[in-house]
Amino acid sequence: MTLKSVHHVVARPGRTLSHSAVEIPVADDLVTTPGIPLKQQDVDFYSRNYPLESQTIEKAADREWVWTVYSGEMYEYRKHHDEMSKPLVDAASVSGDLEPSVSAVQGKDVTEDIRMKARELGFGEIGFTKYDRKYTYKSKKNWVKYEHAICLALEQDYWQTQTIPSMEAEYAHYGTYEEEGQMALELADYIRNLGYRAQIHSPNDNSAAYIPMFVSAGLGQLGANGQLLSPHFGSRSRIMVVTTDAIVTYDEPQDYGIHKFCEICQVCVNRCPGRALVKEKVWWRGAEKHKLIYDRCRPVMARYEGCAVCMKVCPIQRYGMEPVMRHYVETGEVLGKGSDNLEGYSIGDKGYFGPGELPSFNREFFEIPHGRKDEWLFEQFKMKIAETGRPTEEDAVQFSEELSDIISEGTTTRGDE
Repeated sequence: MTLKSVHHVVARPGRTLSHSAVEIPVADDLVTTPGIPLKQQDVDFYSRNYPLESQTIEKAADREWVWTVYSGEMYEYRKHHDEMSKPLVDAASVSGDLEPSVSAVQGKDVTEDIRMKARELGFGEIGFTKYDRKYTYKSKKNWVKYEHAICLALEQDYWQTQTIPSMEAEYAHYGTYEEEGQMALELADYIRNLGYRAQIHSPNDNSAAYIPMFVSAGLGQLGANGQLLSPHFGSRSRIMVVTTDAIVTYDEPQDYGIHKFCEICQVCVNRCPGRALVKEKVWWRGAEKHKLIYDRCRPVMARYEGCAVCMKVCPIQRYGMEPVMRHYVETGEVLGKGSDNLEGYSIGDKGYFGPGELPSFNREFFEIPHGRKDEWLFEQFKMKIAETGRPTEEDAVQFSEELSDIISEGTTTRGDE
């Protein structure tokens, strides 16, 4: 006997080619809308007048600051990761300029050919949709070439993820990006051998906010933790896009029940060490979502191995969407909620925190640089003048030299979002 009535069932392929397909039941009281609730007029207005920009540009000041607070092990590993990723990012950056290897078969839809190849390479979630330029970063608008998006998700190692926050989990995090960057090169070659062009949007050099496209392609819905909750991996998906001019058929967005489920669950909201997640949804740039408080998230991420507690404690990540939704239908409860198995975590020098327990930080802990590097330099200069009055000649020269260095460096979209 079940407690909840099932409104519909979403069928998905198995998590790998060797796994059986799954059927995810969605209870009546979890039904909202496929995809993301949108006010399309607002989405259009913001994308036109206030286009998105990569955090590696918009928040470059704190992106540089994190290197000063990393642990020694994290510092060395990030350097290693950047070195490993550079040739992959370089190859991706020019991939859209490469010509097809053969002539395409006239009129043939190659959706399933590409999907199967991606599955064979190891991608766990694959979907097709329109590349939505409304979510393209301002600095990348002239770079993006093709209109069809192949949305690709690779699973981050399960057991390493359950150790979050830890270096072990960070090895899985960054290692997954390196692995899928190489896999994307192979997929792009395959598409060219079908007679079409392919452009790789590297996970280390993102061209856009990808989650709306993944949701449009039916690969999950946006969770309260601000991450894509995919059917098999939850928030443990590392996502990237390949665009193409190939003849493909788009997938459809699905209602997995996530919007209502996250309102009921709230585990990630309650367990966030920095109190960076909020219970109530807001309308942000035309989308209804739980909006992350960046300035409360970033200091914890930087100092505690990327944090990601919100990923670890998500029941969809821990147990999978099908078991969690089936448990909800049968009991009306959130699987694992209130248990140490789901909610417990250890965080650096603070120790272990079980359900209902959170670490505390002083106010200075959350003081980080803001904005672009030139904006933060101006802000520091203004604060110095406010404290001391007229700047000295030495202050002015130092400011001028630092600003000149920033201008010479330019901006870059490279780096993990």
